[in-house]
Amino acid sequence: MRKFILLGSLAGFLMIAAPAISSEPTQPRAPLPEELGDAWERLQRAVQDWSGRLRDRLGTRASREDRPTLTQILTNKEMLGLSADQVRKLEQLRDNFQRQSIRTDADSRIIELDIAALLDNDPVEVAKVEQKIREAEKLRADLRIARIRIVEQAKALLNPEQKKKFQEIEPPRSPRISRNGQNPSAKE
Repeated sequence: MRKFILLGSLAGFLMIAAPAISSEPTQPRAPLPEELGDAWERLQRAVQDWSGRLRDRLGTRASREDRPTLTQILTNKEMLGLSADQVRKLEQLRDNFQRQSIRTDADSRIIELDIAALLDNDPVEVAKVEQKIREAEKLRADLRIARIRIVEQAKALLNPEQKKKFQEIEPPRSPRISRNGQNPSAKE
């Protein structure tokens, strides 16, 4: 509870301070040292990342309903009447996918660093940049395919009665909106 109060007060402070920070100064100020500017950008990214995680965790009913299929099955295990063996296998599928997702995310970040380094060269070696971009996209595609396979494996663990119950529980899926190049959720 203290964490929520602390986080709420921090968010309130940032919301109050944001208009003052974003407004243009009346008097010209000396430019900020580069290190301070970089630190400010890192802080902004951290706050955005934190707020996204907080929104996911404490999200609205709609965001909870849009949870990944495997998570929804495990959340409703009592209602579906899953056996202990089914739960164990589903959790193992979820954990394996999370590991793969984390590895892919790390590899993608490394590739993005490589791309940035290649783009800093003058002249840019377009062939090498193209190869790295294709490598990054292959990782994303492989992870999307793995996600589909995991979901299908999870559904295959359910008996026909459980599948029918799950279809009644599961909200209709809206068309997927691109997540701006991000990998699928590791929560699957």
